Amino acid sequence: MHDLFFGQGIAHTILLIAFVIGIGLYLSRFKVKGISLGSTWILFMGILMGHLGFKADLNVLHFVKEFGLILFVFSIGLQVGPGFFHSFKSGGVKMNILAVMNILLAVAVTWAISAFTGEELTTMVGVMSGAVTNTPGLGAAQQTFVDVSTAAGTTSMAASVASEKLASAYAVAYPIGVLGVIAVIIIFKAVFGIDEKKELASIQEAEDEKEHARRMHVAVENPAIFGKKLSDIISQFGGGFVVSRIMKGEEVIFPTGETVLEEGDKLLLVTSQQEVDRIRIIFGEEVPMHVADWRGKDHNMVTRRITVTKSELTGKRLKDLHFRGAYGVSVTRVIRAGVEMVAGPNLYIQMGDGLMCVGAIENIEHLAQKVGNSNDALNKPNLVPIFLGIVVGVIFGSIPLRFPGIPQAIKLGLAGGPLIIAILLGHFGPKYKITTYTTASANLMIREIGISLFLAAVGIGAGSNFWSSIVGGGYWWILYGAAITIIPLCITFVVARLWGKLNFYQICGLISGSCTNPPVLAFAQGMYGSDYTSVNYATVYPLSMFMRVLVAQVLVLMAIG
Repeated sequence: MHDLFFGQGIAHTILLIAFVIGIGLYLSRFKVKGISLGSTWILFMGILMGHLGFKADLNVLHFVKEFGLILFVFSIGLQVGPGFFHSFKSGGVKMNILAVMNILLAVAVTWAISAFTGEELTTMVGVMSGAVTNTPGLGAAQQTFVDVSTAAGTTSMAASVASEKLASAYAVAYPIGVLGVIAVIIIFKAVFGIDEKKELASIQEAEDEKEHARRMHVAVENPAIFGKKLSDIISQFGGGFVVSRIMKGEEVIFPTGETVLEEGDKLLLVTSQQEVDRIRIIFGEEVPMHVADWRGKDHNMVTRRITVTKSELTGKRLKDLHFRGAYGVSVTRVIRAGVEMVAGPNLYIQMGDGLMCVGAIENIEHLAQKVGNSNDALNKPNLVPIFLGIVVGVIFGSIPLRFPGIPQAIKLGLAGGPLIIAILLGHFGPKYKITTYTTASANLMIREIGISLFLAAVGIGAGSNFWSSIVGGGYWWILYGAAITIIPLCITFVVARLWGKLNFYQICGLISGSCTNPPVLAFAQGMYGSDYTSVNYATVYPLSMFMRVLVAQVLVLMAIG
């Protein structure tokens, strides 16, 4: 029993990790003036237990840290994948420019501190990696340092000892890398007088005005389409819209491709904001009507949402399923991962999609049987794509990328690779008949387990040398790390808000993503109650991860050269 509680074996390591996570999550329930550090308490509990002398099997600890991070970023990628490219098109370039600016500012502060204080630049790379909580950057910097030092004639033992100094600096600066970012978010929220409810409402309003589904009520006024069939109009002018119902006089009918449009007909259709002007040119101006105006006259038609729960339908296009012709039902919108999309004929559907249908109740019920519409089927997890996706992500993250002038290859690592693959799976999976659907609760469970394991392992690993590093002069590393964390973030926050006109949730995603900081993402989502931050986090994370790894290696090469 002594070894179980005070040893270093596998059982002791598992016990220690579980204890740290359990107590950390319990402490996360407490708030001071409405503010809680959330799962970051796990990190501090780990540091405390490590400082008190509790040790863990280093191999197990390293595995838990890396696997936990993979689970976290992979679940984020699957969640934001369906809306990632839409998010990138609608502001991703600006977001990534700001993220790169934040990274380069951190590099400038790191170099300036080294130049003015005389602290070794290699040590400052460790401080910088901790200050931005970038473990892959630390690993890449250590490997570069050892490789270049050995090639220059330094003994492997001496190079290894010097490399460990980077790790100590990283461990000392890491907590401020978490707390500093959280502090910047809280302080600037107060300084700018940000009302999170208004910010969230403005996001939803802005999203409605973009590519998401939008209802239109238009009158047929264009002589060029009088007397033409709906299918001919679509062939001539292209798609991008779905006609849900047509009002001819006082009669509301369900449209088919053979329906002929006449002057004065009124259409209820669904399209995206980008298509509004084109719809007005094709058909005519919008008319002041509401959905309720149709309901009193279309007694035989109802609107229902049904859910695709048959995996064999994944990867099929809407036009290939002939919902309108075979079932007499029009699908107007598709809801996927909270994103509303126009039900275009070439849209690929996947398991878990919600279909907004219009038609007779018996026809919709018939269609519901065709697509499944069973909650029981959704509760069964699809684990094969997750684990195979992780396999591909780890391989992709391990591929060395070489650039002119840089002797060491750059890798995206065990975090960047799986995240990118998860995003691609979430977006392109349906097209290639890959079912990636997971319920919101299952995705959240994977995410929380991942970040908890990661924080516990980092804390326990850093705790043993944490205090001794501080006493031995490492207290300066805390101050240096605070400067590297806070100065670039303050500048970035002001520029993003005043120049970029970014929403508070966008800035939270930008800051946590550009700092490759999962704990801050978890804090922002838990504290401010919106998953919208995750989309912006994933928008800047891949490039930020690559840049963080790149600049860490470049600084080491500058220091040695």
